[in-house]
Amino acid sequence: MGFNCGIVGLPNVGKSTLFNALTANATAEAANYPFCTIEPNVGRVPVPDPRLARIAELSKSKAVVPTQIEFTDIAGLVRGASQGEGLGNQFLGHIRAVEAVAHVLRCFEDDNVTHVEGDVDPLRDAETVETELMLADLESLERRADQAEKRTKSGDKEAARSLALMRLAQEALHEGRPARTAKVDPADRREFRALQLLTAKPVLYVANVSEEDAAAGNRHTEAVAARAAAEGAEYVVISAAIEAELSLLSDPAERTEYLTSMGLEEPGLHRFIRTGYGLLDLITYFTSGPKESRAWTVARGTKAPGAAGAIHTDFERGFIAAETIAYDDFVACGGEQGAKAAGKMHLEGRDYTVQDGDVILFRFNV
Repeated sequence: MGFNCGIVGLPNVGKSTLFNALTANATAEAANYPFCTIEPNVGRVPVPDPRLARIAELSKSKAVVPTQIEFTDIAGLVRGASQGEGLGNQFLGHIRAVEAVAHVLRCFEDDNVTHVEGDVDPLRDAETVETELMLADLESLERRADQAEKRTKSGDKEAARSLALMRLAQEALHEGRPARTAKVDPADRREFRALQLLTAKPVLYVANVSEEDAAAGNRHTEAVAARAAAEGAEYVVISAAIEAELSLLSDPAERTEYLTSMGLEEPGLHRFIRTGYGLLDLITYFTSGPKESRAWTVARGTKAPGAAGAIHTDFERGFIAAETIAYDDFVACGGEQGAKAAGKMHLEGRDYTVQDGDVILFRFNV
């Protein structure tokens, strides 16, 4: 799968409670799905998507398999992590390995849960984590920029290009801004991401609130929302306590009743998963038939052969064409046969960019 979102935060903000609820809910809600725990702190969970159930219904599929996103529960950070304090090196190494960061911020008051800073202030907590990541990036860039500069002087054009991108990141960091705010030309974004800077990763702020604030939020979540808007980041409000309780309920009716009593229409984790999925700029396409309807994950902008490769490398290598039906047309026409009869099925070649919601049958020859 390869799409990974790391869950980070200071100690005692509800990070592990959230992760445990996330993976427990995945198991409870999708016992027949390919959920798995890769390591004690890594889990893959299904992405909620009502379109898949509708497609399966129209195709009379025997099996339904959702797409997934991987979450990693990363050890709590403390001040000085960039200098190796606490589990600093391990913490930073795990963040470097993920593609996006879900930053859990404590937005609830509870005298029974000690805050490492003494009081609740999510913006200060966000700054603490961001500062440590920026310091680590600066140290990494200074070392790598020196090496790139030496190669540039010897005529290495690739090193010169990398050095220019490093300088853009350093400029932002020296101004107290994360590397993701650097003004990078779209043509250079792939190489910029290859620098693997901690603060270049997209961020989702997760405001963890008490049960009574789950529906409407509070003054702390308002502050988090303002910060996210200013940064162009995403945010969601979740009560880890509610999600933990919800994970213990296996009966769908009981889950619905509990959510209704809390003034909620759906589990907060559903919003969390969907927002994390969107944060990675991913889309979903579907394959469907009597045997199985399945959702597949690809990056936005993926061409048809690359999307075929998500199923199997042989599909990409032997790609001939893709029979595509837009989701709305698939539903409106009552399924594949109706869509074909109505002229809504299109035969696409190698240059076709897969769209979110496409129902696709790949033609290939190996």
